[in-house]
Amino acid sequence: MAAVEQFTRAHIVTDSAEGHCAAPVALRYDAETDPHSVRIGLPGGREWTFARQLIEQGLVSPVTSGDVRVWPCGRVQLVVEFHSAEGVEVVQFDSSALIRFLRRTYAATPVAH
Repeated sequence: MAAVEQFTRAHIVTDSAEGHCAAPVALRYDAETDPHSVRIGLPGGREWTFARQLIEQGLVSPVTSGDVRVWPCGRVQLVVEFHSAEGVEVVQFDSSALIRFLRRTYAATPVAH
């Protein structure tokens, strides 16, 4: 089993005049620590951990689990929304980056059926 780390760019959606800004994001998976979860590291040191299957399900239809919502945005993008006491963060990804990441995590630890 191996850890997977992938860096990509995503758009952090804001309510400012710019509407969104591109930012580096870290996608992390560690099969030894938690084979069912992934982590998304956002700028400023913020990191969210949630079920790996949310990304897969969110690629085809909206899904919510706890403080995380995931849904497809058109054919090539995926939106992940994080809710906390500080507010809501909305991050828009190219679906291809998340699909690559998922494939790498499944290669490290296949899905148990």
